[in-house]
Amino acid sequence: MRVIDSHTAGEPTRTIIEGGPSLQDGPRPLSLKEQAARLERDHMDFCQSVLLEPRGHDAIVGALLVPPSDPDCVTGVIYFNPTGALGMCGHATIGLAVTLAHMGRIAPGIHKFETPVGIVSVKLHSPNKASVVNVESYRHLKDVTLNIDGPGPVMGDVAWGGNWFFLTKNAPSSLDFANIADLTQAATKIRKALTAQKITGKDGGEIDHIEFTGPAHVDGNDGRNFVLCPGGAYDRSPCGTGTSAKVACLAEDGLLAPQTIWRQESIIDSLYEVSYQPGEHGGIIPTITGEAYVTAQTELLFDPKDPYAKGITAQIP
Repeated sequence: MRVIDSHTAGEPTRTIIEGGPSLQDGPRPLSLKEQAARLERDHMDFCQSVLLEPRGHDAIVGALLVPPSDPDCVTGVIYFNPTGALGMCGHATIGLAVTLAHMGRIAPGIHKFETPVGIVSVKLHSPNKASVVNVESYRHLKDVTLNIDGPGPVMGDVAWGGNWFFLTKNAPSSLDFANIADLTQAATKIRKALTAQKITGKDGGEIDHIEFTGPAHVDGNDGRNFVLCPGGAYDRSPCGTGTSAKVACLAEDGLLAPQTIWRQESIIDSLYEVSYQPGEHGGIIPTITGEAYVTAQTELLFDPKDPYAKGITAQIP
């Protein structure tokens, strides 16, 4: 299996160039959303074997290239992590654009990628910098109170940025690299409380990302976050879909005007710039700008005698 690895603002992406599972061998053509569901239902061993140890680690997001149904799109892509398919992924889209440029498939300019949640537009500024026009983002629920054992009540918003997020206005610890273990533990408790209290996104969508927000550490930046991803790893980048969800809340509260740049720091001090335009359905259309770098071109090998050929899965909570 051929893959190209990259990182966007520190967060890794593994793009599957050749050797992924066939998702279109049924009696009728499947939409990209249906293909993503099939990947999650029938091919989790593939997802985990590609991303987890001993070949990787649980912070990597996979990008499986598939033929687009829209001829205007450069490619279709299904993003996935060790627990299943993702609707959209901002960092991986930037990483994919830089990867395709590295392969010679695209040049600086505007390109379209088809994802399970819709078509996104990507402007490649240079070999290492891109802007993603994300899907329409919005706040679904405001000031939701969760009862958490230990910390007590926690208040936050439920918002969509291509994935479902619970965003708190206050963090349980300062948003410092040294506090990652404490932040991870607190975010895990919140995710369990959301499930226990049956709080979901629109149409029962699972809230599988937890985002703590706070003030920026660097003058000239606007905010900082810590995001816990579905597989239990923290996002090294400022999280493109999470920052989209954050900006949707700011816009609805009248705290950020259209076209105004919001500079979002991650827990490792990397940076995205995000602005928005009003959406057609009451939400916003965010544009996320960041940098990515190709780190490896690799052929993954799978020996049937290897007891860990399908990945070490005990680490997934």
